[in-house]
Amino acid sequence: MEEKTKDFLAGRVKDLANRAYQNGFVTNTDFLSVSEQALFYQILSSEGVSSNVHRYCGAEYVVYGGSDDFERAMICFLPDYLDEETFLLSEKSENTVLKCVHITPLNNKFADDLNHRDYLGSVMNLGIERDQIGDIFAGDKEAYIFATPDIADMMEKELIRIRHTSVRCTVVNVSECNIVPKFEEISGSVASERIDAVLAFVYHLSRSEAQKLIESESVFIDGRTAYSGGYDLKPGARVSVRGHGKFIYEGTTNTTRKGRLFVQVRVFK
Repeated sequence: MEEKTKDFLAGRVKDLANRAYQNGFVTNTDFLSVSEQALFYQILSSEGVSSNVHRYCGAEYVVYGGSDDFERAMICFLPDYLDEETFLLSEKSENTVLKCVHITPLNNKFADDLNHRDYLGSVMNLGIERDQIGDIFAGDKEAYIFATPDIADMMEKELIRIRHTSVRCTVVNVSECNIVPKFEEISGSVASERIDAVLAFVYHLSRSEAQKLIESESVFIDGRTAYSGGYDLKPGARVSVRGHGKFIYEGTTNTTRKGRLFVQVRVFK
């Protein structure tokens, strides 16, 4: 199920956290979208748990997507003998929570130019649910897909064609994913660092259109829902906007005589 209800997710994460804490082993959700991760933080807030503590029902948690630039991610709950650093080091070598599938054409000469949608569509056609698949990094004649371990093994055996291209799927270590997101650097002037002002600048919207996106809970800052257009962005903030894309706010570079701010943003292509 792609969009999990708050009650469903609340029950699920509480059960996983309790099992990790009481039974002494790692537990994890399936892959959550950005909005579902924001829902998780809402659950913490509604129960009076600070998102800065990284602990829920006695268990430390890690938001883990397999790469540095993840969008879809699992919430992993750790037993007492594991901390975040040890868990991440272990995952880089053993890949027990998620795996990475490398997809390449059998014959480059006759391969289609495949994009993110092509890869995702072919995986879904195998009957795989969206929450069992993490991020897809598509490059030139290759792609890396993060998936739950059983789904990665299934893809390695059963995914043999994407569009008209015969492909080979190989489960590799997550560290072998060497495709990095592409950005477009843009800069310009805004009235302030408020999220509504920066949104309007990045996506060529009016301030009222930007505000409507925020009011519809379609804007996420560092995985958390933005509820107010008055929130000032900090350098390094990652902003995701449903239906528009995502960007990294780099901060201000200068100020005009009239007090407007020159800002720099990296927009994901």
